[in-house]
Amino acid sequence: MAISVFDLFKIGIGPSSSHTGGPMAAAHRFARGLRDDGLLEKTASVQVILYGSLGLTGKGHGSDKAVILGLEGDKPELVDVGTADERVARVRERGVLRLFGEREVPFAVGEHLVFERKESLPHHPNGMRFTARDADGTELREKVYYSVGGGFVVDEDATGADRIKPDDTVVPHPFATGAELLDQTRETGLSISALMLENEQAFGRDPAQIRALLLRLWAVMRESVDRGCSREGLLPGGLKVRRRAPHLHRKLVTEAATDPLHAMDWVTLFALAVNEENAAGGRIVTAPTNGAAGIVPAVLHYYDRFVPGASDDGIVRFLLTAGAMGVIIKENASISGAEVGCQGEVGSACAMAAAGLTEVLGGTPEQVENAAEIGIEHNLGLTCDPVGGLVQVPCIERNAVASIKAISAARIALRGDGRHFVPLDRALKTMRDTGRDMLDKYKETSRGGLAVNVIEC
Repeated sequence: MAISVFDLFKIGIGPSSSHTGGPMAAAHRFARGLRDDGLLEKTASVQVILYGSLGLTGKGHGSDKAVILGLEGDKPELVDVGTADERVARVRERGVLRLFGEREVPFAVGEHLVFERKESLPHHPNGMRFTARDADGTELREKVYYSVGGGFVVDEDATGADRIKPDDTVVPHPFATGAELLDQTRETGLSISALMLENEQAFGRDPAQIRALLLRLWAVMRESVDRGCSREGLLPGGLKVRRRAPHLHRKLVTEAATDPLHAMDWVTLFALAVNEENAAGGRIVTAPTNGAAGIVPAVLHYYDRFVPGASDDGIVRFLLTAGAMGVIIKENASISGAEVGCQGEVGSACAMAAAGLTEVLGGTPEQVENAAEIGIEHNLGLTCDPVGGLVQVPCIERNAVASIKAISAARIALRGDGRHFVPLDRALKTMRDTGRDMLDKYKETSRGGLAVNVIEC
C-alpha cells in the first residue's frame, strides 16, 4: 500500500481519530453516496449501529456527535468546531437531522443511533452499520464501515476510492519495512526526509505544495497549543478533569529558567495543551491518531523553541521523516488502540517524533531508525484503558510522558552509531503480536486497567 504522509497527518476534530474522526468520515461518505446516487429524496429514515469498541466507548469519545455531523454533510477537517455542539444539541432537541444538509429525516439517539455494546463485526473492533430506508420501511442502502485508526475508514464491500486497498501509486523509492527503507537510503544516498519528499511527489504534488501543506499542519499544531494554553475550566464528559496547561503556561513564562530540565517542562506543557484541546473536541492534527496527537507537536515545539538554527526547512524534514516511520508502522503493525492497545497510538507517535527529531539534529538514517525503534520498544504492551471512555485519563499525561521519551530516544540514538540490538522491524512484529495476544478489555473498551480501578468523580 502506498501511504502518503498526509494520510498519517490530518487536520481533524477531537477527541478520537478512530471514534470521532472515523465515524464522521463514514457518516459523511454514506450520506454523500445517497445524494450522488439519487437516493436522498427517497430516504425517510437512517439508522446507525456502532459495534465493539465504538459501542463500548463511543459515547465518551463523541461518536454520536460525529455521526450526526457527518450525516449532515460535515467532514473532520472542515467542520466548524465552534458551532458543532450547538448544532448537535439542536438535532437532539428537534429530533430531526438534515441529511447531507438537504433532506430532513427523523433522528433520535437510541432509535436511529444505537450503541451495540455486546456485539462486534468480524473484521475490526470499530465497526459501523448504516442503513437508509424509504417511507414504507424498504431498505434503500446498507453499508458497513470500519474505522481502523488514525481516521482511516474501510468500506467493507466497496471498490475504488471508497476502500483502503493496495494503492496503485508508483513511488520512486518503495519501502514497507525499516530494513527496506535503510536499503533505499544506502542505494540513493538520500536522507529519509529527502527520500520521502521524492515519494510524496508521486501523489501529484510538487515540492512547493508539499512544503506548504506540511507547514499548514505545523500552523494548526501551533494553534492547538495556543488555544490549549489559554482556555481555562473543566474538560467535558463528567470526570471533572481540570485543564492544567493554562496554569503551567503562566508559571513557565514568569519563572527563571534555572532548572536544567526547564525545557522538558515546556515540552510537557505543549503536549498537555494539545491533548486538552483534543479532549474538548477542538481542532488538532491527527498524528497519527487523536489520542496521541500531542506528541509530535510537543517534540516539534521543542525543536522550534530550544534547538539553535531551527527553521521551517527543519519542520518539513521532521514531518517527512516522522511520516516515513508512520508508513512502516501502519504497514507492519497498527496505529489503532482498539486493535493493539495504546502501544499502537502513543507508541507509534513516540517513535515517529523520535525519528523526526533525530533527522533534524543531524542523525544518519541508521540513527533515525534506531530512535524509532527505541520509541516503539519502550511502549510495548501499553494498554488502552480510558477512564469513563474519555480521552482524558490517562491519555493526556501519557502524551506528555511519551514526548519526553521521544526526545530521550533521539538523544540515545544520536550518541550511538546506528547499530543496535533490536531492529525496528522486530519491535513492530512484537507490537503486532502483543496486540493480538492482549485481552480485549485492555484495548479501548474501558473494561480493564485504570478504567475499572479508578472511581469516576
